[in-house]
Amino acid sequence: MAQFKTRDGVTLHYEDVGSGKPLVLIHGWSQCAAMFKHQVPALGKKYRVLALDLRGHGDSEKPTHGYRISRFAADVRELLMELDLKDVNVLGWSMGCSIIWSYWELFGGERLAKLILVDEPPWLLNTPDYDTGIVGINDYAEFCNSIRDKRGEMTKWFVEEKMVSTAMPQKERDWIAEQNQKMPADYAARLLYIHCALDWRDIIPTITLPTLIIGGKKSLVPWKSQVWIHEHIPESIIEIFEDRGHIMFFEEPEKFNQIVANFVG
Repeated sequence: MAQFKTRDGVTLHYEDVGSGKPLVLIHGWSQCAAMFKHQVPALGKKYRVLALDLRGHGDSEKPTHGYRISRFAADVRELLMELDLKDVNVLGWSMGCSIIWSYWELFGGERLAKLILVDEPPWLLNTPDYDTGIVGINDYAEFCNSIRDKRGEMTKWFVEEKMVSTAMPQKERDWIAEQNQKMPADYAARLLYIHCALDWRDIIPTITLPTLIIGGKKSLVPWKSQVWIHEHIPESIIEIFEDRGHIMFFEEPEKFNQIVANFVG
């Protein structure tokens, strides 16, 4: 993997494969670029594919600071500047979508061409008047604390019960859990507190770039939240995997990669 140093001195690792139109892949909370192992080589045959390990995640440096969505968005921008990438297609999965929304809020469409949003609700918390998040507002603090205090147990539960289908081999489940735990428990919990609290419903309708939304009918993320995003981004396209969940790109990679390639062009 290649690496670069952010302006606040943090070394981040990223994969850089292929040539052609740039396609940047941004992973989810407490995961890493390796989750895109079925996308990087396949899509790298047609595009220049970059998959970044966010700070604190994967093989990137794990500083004591910067675990905010806005800082991740700035890190992505600094990578694009470092490599002088323009007209970038950017794909965010799960928390990666929030990073894209933050980038849009802070920097607009600077250096971007198209957006691909994979399975993230506009807000992760469920409240009395909002029910397409993934955790109840009254359970939120306890859930984040359990990530810090019972890291191994909670990671296994989250992967087994919330991320993968029953058809996935145990070896793959264990590998995903291993990738998840590369992020220190305290940092993972700290980030989750911030991530869950952010409501992007005012930002999403301001997006004017061509956008593809991908969700799964069997995901922990309610698929109707993806329909809401589609309805609030003009001329966006939506694809819902009928029999897949939160990591449809991992479980059905050929179909996923073709959908992405058709959109990027």
